[in-house]
Amino acid sequence: MATRKERIISLLEGRDYSVSELAQVLGIRGRGSKKLILEDLKAIQKILRRERKVLLVKPAECRKCGFVFRPEINIPSRCPRCKSEWIEEPRFKISIK
Repeated sequence: MATRKERIISLLEGRDYSVSELAQVLGIRGRGSKKLILEDLKAIQKILRRERKVLLVKPAECRKCGFVFRPEINIPSRCPRCKSEWIEEPRFKISIK
């Protein structure tokens, strides 16, 4: 049985996923599920550097005004421009350098 991080790596090598999609595929539910996945992604980013791979981040985006956030491993809570909480989550994928 593979660890959760190994399962996330194998999923992200196939296609891009949001944090919510990863939690759903892995069967992680409840409070803190997104935070757990975000912590794993930060650790995975370090692991991938050693393997000469890179974690690509499609940045979060405000669905109301189109503001694009910085590409980082984080889920913003509201838009700094229009204050909307209608945010498209960032998407992650693994690529070879």
